[in-house]
Amino acid sequence: MNTQNKIIFTRGVPATESFPKEEMGEATQKAIRAHGDTILQYGSAFGFMPLREWLAEWHGADTENVLCSNGSLQIIEFICTILLQSDSRTVFVEAPTYDRTITILRKHGAEIVSIPLNSDGPDITAIQDALETYNPSFFYTIPDFQNPAGATCSEAKRRQLVALAREHDFLLLEDSPYRELRYRGETQPTLREFAPERVVQLSSFSKLIGPGPRLGYAIGPKNLLREIATVAENTYITPGLLAHGSVYEFCRAGHLEPQIDRLKKLYAPRLQATLDALDKYLPETKPTRPDGGFFLSLTLPKGVSIIDVMDRAAEVELILADGRGFFANGGGEHFLRIPFCALTKHQISEGVARLAEVVQN
Repeated sequence: MNTQNKIIFTRGVPATESFPKEEMGEATQKAIRAHGDTILQYGSAFGFMPLREWLAEWHGADTENVLCSNGSLQIIEFICTILLQSDSRTVFVEAPTYDRTITILRKHGAEIVSIPLNSDGPDITAIQDALETYNPSFFYTIPDFQNPAGATCSEAKRRQLVALAREHDFLLLEDSPYRELRYRGETQPTLREFAPERVVQLSSFSKLIGPGPRLGYAIGPKNLLREIATVAENTYITPGLLAHGSVYEFCRAGHLEPQIDRLKKLYAPRLQATLDALDKYLPETKPTRPDGGFFLSLTLPKGVSIIDVMDRAAEVELILADGRGFFANGGGEHFLRIPFCALTKHQISEGVARLAEVVQN
């Protein structure tokens, strides 16, 4: 096997060839010419107003229910600052879940309760059982093409989550950065559509345009957004309005939908190539089969640990993520996440072949 070229199965980054460089260059120039006095100055902690208005129309919300920040992860930080100062420091998360959110929750001293994730979303019975003991401040969930598992929550479970949030008086933090990247199947309604008073929906342009602009946003109850804006202002005075203006002009010019279509055409074959390679080289692992997003996952065969596989994989220039990092309360010893968007079909096939070699020997 050729091991001269390192293959990285760790970070879920966009493909550099997906970046709309020409369109963003034009949009940035237009933004400075049209809005330079605003976007080069200090401004509102809620973000650039024309962008907020555009996002509100896109998502069917009111402008006052939209806040833009420097990436959606920072909004999670702000929400923790606000909500985890109360009597309830308990937060429910899926198991597995986004590792950087786990890091933020731990930094704020949260009591993290893990809810097992099934192929169609979080285990509702496990949530009900946990609610007999805990009073969560919020439940952090990724309903669409979940990171790291790749699962999508069914409509039935979305309705059950909303009902439980209302009955037990907790917030749903709906993280949806991959939602627009559906390659097949039917789009599910957002949690926010069912209960706008109980949901803060987070998203960003990191997966649609690129991570560089650092532009995330929240759609949620206006009173909570006001509190978030206060924390944001005390943190950085004003968000990166130059990025806000550039993305606004990009979207206003009608570039976003064609860009999403290009991403789907680029990434869907890479997802299929990953599944085909796993079926060929590691049929015993039974990977998840997502309908979109950046990731799929698999459970390593019995008796094979992620630590052993990581060590052996490194010897053949295959870099893997430690599955244990996606589980807040232990577990993940046999869990493997595979990101596919930034890899070519050849790299995917070669990487899975190397993975099979270390797993099977």
